[in-house]
Amino acid sequence: MNKKKYYPLFGLMAFIILFQLFSSFSGKEFLLIQLTMCAYYSMVIIALCTLMGYAGQISLGHAAFFAIGGYTTAVLTTLNLIPDKDNFFISLFNSLGFLSLRVNPYGIEILHFSPWIALVVAVVITYVISFIIGIPILKLKGHYLAMATLGFGTIIYRVLLGGKIFGEADGISDIPEFNIFNLLKINGDNADRIENYYAAWFIVVISMLLLINLIHSRVGRALRSLHGNEHAANSIGVNPARYKLFVFTLSAVMAAVGGVFMTHFSGSIGPGEAGVLKSVRYVAIVAVGGMANIWGALIMGIILNYLSLRGYLGSYDEAIFGVILVLIMLFTPDGIFKAGNFGSIKNFIFSKIFKKA
Repeated sequence: MNKKKYYPLFGLMAFIILFQLFSSFSGKEFLLIQLTMCAYYSMVIIALCTLMGYAGQISLGHAAFFAIGGYTTAVLTTLNLIPDKDNFFISLFNSLGFLSLRVNPYGIEILHFSPWIALVVAVVITYVISFIIGIPILKLKGHYLAMATLGFGTIIYRVLLGGKIFGEADGISDIPEFNIFNLLKINGDNADRIENYYAAWFIVVISMLLLINLIHSRVGRALRSLHGNEHAANSIGVNPARYKLFVFTLSAVMAAVGGVFMTHFSGSIGPGEAGVLKSVRYVAIVAVGGMANIWGALIMGIILNYLSLRGYLGSYDEAIFGVILVLIMLFTPDGIFKAGNFGSIKNFIFSKIFKKA
């Protein structure tokens, strides 16, 4: 077994620990908030990298899957079931421990679904939706596939924006914490930010471990063959439709899981999470890091999302991500972390600046 493939994981864990220690000893623990959010957004990025880089399928709708996960848990954990508590099914769910009772900030008792149940429902709904739309969409190629996924993302955005149950333009707030076995609470409280920081990155590390094993397995080799030449892969027994649908649903579920935990961490969610510009942002980050380089995508996801969340990009935030995507596609379509790209960019710049007349 090749153990070297796991070495970067130790580097990631060392970075996570060192950053927390630095922020704590320097009195800047508030920096952990943005890096915790980066972790949840990174779930979409590494999932999308797997889809684009290994299956060769571009998606401009993965922000929708993130939002589906977030809105599913938001609705189920804020829907007050007390008026229907005598209903047979509500009583059954309550007896099975599927429901939780809490008092909101306004002093009103709310009986709602447990965040654990909401997580399971979010995963199931996302899987079903991605499976259903994946069957026809993944038959398309190139810009037709991109337009189809863009259309799906737009539909989800408009449904969330106009749906009363989803809070319309205001979104949903007052989302309760995610209590993990009474040991950890996923929330935005300052007192719990170190625990939340480690919890978020633990999820990312486990996801990276899953993807590393997938990429280096028989399935991963089949996906790489699809990206290289779909017809050649089919001729040696690889079923393109089956593998593409598998990685599409997997990446959608991973994005939804990130959306669930991000929603509980922030305590709210709005329709902007499903916006087209969000999907463009994710694609741009994957393109910068490398289409078939989950580590490059993760690194650039941390850097660019952190700069954005800290407000360093200002009001030009979305425009900058669009420019980044255009530049990457023009000069280094394999991503800046691909070997030789730095030298190629340097040679191109110097040849233009110092070109002899």
